[in-house]
This record gives sequence, structure tokens and C-alpha cells, in this order.
Amino acid sequence: MNKIKTGLVGYGFAGSTFHAPVLSAIDALELTAVASSKPELVHKDWPHATVYAEPAQLFADPSIELVVIAAPNEAHFSLAQAALQAGKHVVVDKPFTISSFEAQSLIALAKERKLVLSVYHNRRWDGDFLTLKALLAQGTLGRIASVESHFDRFRPEIRQRWRESGAPGGGLLYDLGPHMLDQAMQLFGKPEKLYADIVLQRDGAQAVDYMHIVLYYDRLRVVLQAGCLVKAPTARFAVHGDKGSFVKFGLDPQEDALRAGGRPGQPGWGVDPVRGALHLGTQPDGHFDHLAMQPGCYQEFYRGMADAIRHGAAAPVAAEDAAATIRLIELALQSAAEGRVLAVS
Repeated sequence: MNKIKTGLVGYGFAGSTFHAPVLSAIDALELTAVASSKPELVHKDWPHATVYAEPAQLFADPSIELVVIAAPNEAHFSLAQAALQAGKHVVVDKPFTISSFEAQSLIALAKERKLVLSVYHNRRWDGDFLTLKALLAQGTLGRIASVESHFDRFRPEIRQRWRESGAPGGGLLYDLGPHMLDQAMQLFGKPEKLYADIVLQRDGAQAVDYMHIVLYYDRLRVVLQAGCLVKAPTARFAVHGDKGSFVKFGLDPQEDALRAGGRPGQPGWGVDPVRGALHLGTQPDGHFDHLAMQPGCYQEFYRGMADAIRHGAAAPVAAEDAAATIRLIELALQSAAEGRVLAVS
């Protein structure tokens, strides 16, 4: 079967690190074109790829079946819309869009054109998240009472890049928020209520660099927190139920491996050297099991995308799921502005 010729829009950090090497690990996909203003960078890594100066030129290429949007957040909607109108299947890097209206517009357009539209929520394939998902499915921890999900960093200096600018879609809420909200909804569904505290903490900050979101599910509380002024290690996950607890420190290793030039499929890919701690009620106080994480596998997103295009399988991440995270972000902004808990309709 012919490979799915794929075009990538944007060759900054997201395009060069999270998309090009990951999609190229899938035999059914072939990166053949990139829209970028820096052709020398593209050709250094992908010498056989065609480089277009403008996305419109890539969209007009009749050989391209799949387009990946890895541009700044505020451009996601217009670029994805243009790609769909050109008859291409589309992957959009998270966040899907800046607004719910934009997200629903793209979903309607993709359905009208009978095209596959998905969003790169790659952290569904973090090893620690896969491990936690399995623990909950097995009922190991019993009825879950509380969850804390942290994504903290120590970055006191503000970088000169769009992610930390005052541009629409900048800041942690749109950067890490979609991942954390998506993971929570994958585990527990849509919350009943939401409360958010967001702030600019660093000197000279122009975009949100601290967020604290509480999701309310009946008796369960899920706390999502991320900050840029956290030097001490915090637990990536701390999950507590009526049969025990699961605690995991450290981030999934796939991002660091990709930054270092690694690619999925290499020996040891996705293997996390940090084990989790499983504290069960049947154990004496102070005793716990060291739990190895499942291997992470970002490449499974693009394997699923190829299956959706060639075989009619479901998209690896439903666009409707991604739109739901954008709606929660909108509610988080409203909650923080009004200082109150909001119902999630």
C-alpha cells in the first residue's frame, strides 16, 4: 500500500521535535513536504523533503494527503481550516484552537468533507499515565478520592518566544493545560464543576505561568497544577483511593529523548527509569511496592492516524475530546476572573 504523503506546517520546536521524528517512525507515513521560513534547518534533518515558503503552497500540493499543523497556537484554526478546505486530512498540535467556536467550526468542516481531523494529545501515551490508567481499570486503588497532577518546572528567566508572549494562546494554560485536562477526562470523564486560579508570577511575565485547577466529580477531587518557579521535585501523579495510593515522580522520558535526537523504535524507547510507589491498604505502614511504568509510545498516535486514513478506524484522538479541553480552558479563565466555582455544562 502506498505511503501516506504527509506535509508539516511549521518547523519550530513542536514540528521538529514532537512531530517530524515521531510520524516518520510509522511505516505507513512519509514526511515529504514542510512549510517553513527556514529551509536550511529542514533540509539538515530531512534532505529529501520539499520545503515550501508558505502553507498555502503545501496545501495546494496534490500529492499530500495528511497535513500536520505545528504553528503558533493562534494560527491553528486558520491553517487547519485552509487544509481541510483543500481536501487534506489534518492533525493539529495541541491546543486544538483558541476558542470553542473555532473548534466546533473545524469539526463541522471535517465532517462535511469526510476528512479525518485529530489533535496531538500525545501525553495520552506517557508511560506513567498508561500505568495509572491500567491501575484504575483494574480497581487496584479502589474508589478514587483525590488526584493531584503536577507539571512543574523551574524557569525563572522568561524566554523570548511566542509561548511566553502576550499573544492569544500563550502561557501555561494553553500549553500544559490541554494535556492535563485531557488526561483527567480520559480517566474520569467531564467534571461537574471547575475552579481555577491563574496568575503571572515571574518578573516581566506576559503570559500565565502558574495555574491551579480543581475539577469536581461527586466526591472525587482532581487537582491540576503547573508552575514555572518550582525548583524542588513534586509528584507528577499522586492518586489516593480507599484501597491505596499511587505516587510517581519525574516526567515521562520521551520528550527528553526526542530533544536529544532519539526516535521511537530505538532500543529502550519510552522506558522510564523512575518507578512509582504503590501503597496498598493490605501493606504495613511504611511499606510499598516499586512499580515499573509501562513504556511510553507517542508513535501510537500516528499509527492510529494512519489506520484512520487508510482503514476507516476512529481517529486516535477525537476532535470532540480536544474541543472539550478548550471549553474547560474557557471556563478556567472565567473562573479565575470571577473567583468562583463554575458548573460545567
